[in-house]
Amino acid sequence: MTNEIWVLTATAFFIGSVHTLLGPDHYLPFIVMGQARKWSLWKTSWITFLCGVGHVLSSVVLGLLGVALGVAVSRLESVESTRGELAGWAFICFGLIYMVWGIRRAWKNKPHSHVHLHEDGSPHQHEHTHTQAHSHVHDASEKKSITPWVLFTIFVLGPCEPLIPILMYPAAQKSLFGLLWVTTVFGVTTITTMMTIVILASKGLSLVRFGRIERYAHAIAGGTIFLSGMAIQVLGL
Repeated sequence: MTNEIWVLTATAFFIGSVHTLLGPDHYLPFIVMGQARKWSLWKTSWITFLCGVGHVLSSVVLGLLGVALGVAVSRLESVESTRGELAGWAFICFGLIYMVWGIRRAWKNKPHSHVHLHEDGSPHQHEHTHTQAHSHVHDASEKKSITPWVLFTIFVLGPCEPLIPILMYPAAQKSLFGLLWVTTVFGVTTITTMMTIVILASKGLSLVRFGRIERYAHAIAGGTIFLSGMAIQVLGL
């Protein structure tokens, strides 16, 4: 490989990791949804991987198409910016809707007490929620959830803006190897960083006991995704 390709490789690795680390929308949705919906670590990791692949490939396809058609970098970046706007609004809408649903669910599942009398006349009081006695029903409905597909769709919409300029040099040099190599390094780095953060955070949270706050898990997850969308729109992350 030429010195230029080595420099682009280091650049792709650096930008891929930093871009992911600085963009909470790359990992927070999977962490909070995995906790709220009681996904296994394997399922959370698999969904993160698929969304990461969709996220990177959508920009790769756009970039390669632009290279093939000779589209200017500025025009491709404009398209990516528009996709970023759409992804940001999708996160905001999904997060807001899910948060409202989570609040409603938490309210319906509010713990309450009942007093019972034993045969000897002594009272007995216990606290429960409406979902405790039917947890198997809710577990079944979780398996049919469309949430993973919603996340996947949003991530396909979401652009990898830093990838486009990196592709331009090997494209200008008509180096197919350089084009594929730099794309692969950027994609693998981005997805690996996403999965590493999600796995470590999920393992850490699995050790925490949230107690009464746990019934607000869905509301918190929705609020977190909503804030991730706001970060994209307001801060441009």
